[in-house]
Amino acid sequence: MSIGKYRKMKADTMGGLTDVPGILVGNAEDRSGRTGCTVILCPDGAVPGVSVSGGSPGTQNTDIIRPGTAEYPVYGVLLTGGSFFGLPAAGGVMRWLVEQEIDDVPLVPAAVIYDLPYAKGSPPPDAALAYAACQAANAGPVPEGNVGAGAGATAGKIYGRPMKSGLGTASICIPGGPVVAALVVVNPVGDVWCGGRIVVGALRPDGTFVNQTQAMLSGVPSPNIQTLNTTIAVIATNAQLTKAEANRVAMLAEDGMARAISPDHTQWDGDTIFCLALGSDTSNLTSDELVTLVGTAAAVVLEEAIVRGALAAQ
Repeated sequence: MSIGKYRKMKADTMGGLTDVPGILVGNAEDRSGRTGCTVILCPDGAVPGVSVSGGSPGTQNTDIIRPGTAEYPVYGVLLTGGSFFGLPAAGGVMRWLVEQEIDDVPLVPAAVIYDLPYAKGSPPPDAALAYAACQAANAGPVPEGNVGAGAGATAGKIYGRPMKSGLGTASICIPGGPVVAALVVVNPVGDVWCGGRIVVGALRPDGTFVNQTQAMLSGVPSPNIQTLNTTIAVIATNAQLTKAEANRVAMLAEDGMARAISPDHTQWDGDTIFCLALGSDTSNLTSDELVTLVGTAAAVVLEEAIVRGALAAQ
């Protein structure tokens, strides 16, 4: 199948992160349209969790949302381009939350993608751009593709020429149970797979896919490793979870990333997954049953969101 036909494929119809009640999503891009940021807001607060599985993470405020730390709620998460230069943009989210009188010193975890080669000298996202994303945040359908932090995303960078990728989202409402959703910025070293085939990834000069995993296992030298790539995501649910359980859900969601991307979690990826549990669902499940259910669903929607984000790119 040609790459053009793959681009026209549609993933299974599913919703998005804002299907979780209480979640708002906003995007903003710089004037070049080659970098940007995405803000996920939960004005009523959420119990946070995180899983960092890549070898080159670019993150902020992840230690304080791990198990065993103070029980601070999270009111917003920033996903941004600009590599480490983009982390100060979290100040714009904090300023917006303070102005809305949501919290005096809001906790805003953040993660970055490395999009500097594609941005081609554009300034990295700053606090003003993140503030604009907050101003644009709403509970409506989440746009996909080259928006927000997905503006500068690409995939397939060890061998051959990378392809454009982007931002994707998906959700599922479990009958008799909670809503679980994912939003992801797809910027991996590896290729994106769907149905046993590569759909976005490294290209040969003739426009066919390299299959980087096969090339690596065949002993082909790696001529084009670009450092500091990553796939960053947010899992949201209305399930009632503790901080330890939210961290476990974030870890379980990694399975979806591994199913959709290969190779994955490499030394050149900063793969990071946040979890936000808003706690409005009252399912009659034991804690172990709930964590297993939500974590399994998180992996499914994250896999779906990765494919959608890659295929939605222009």
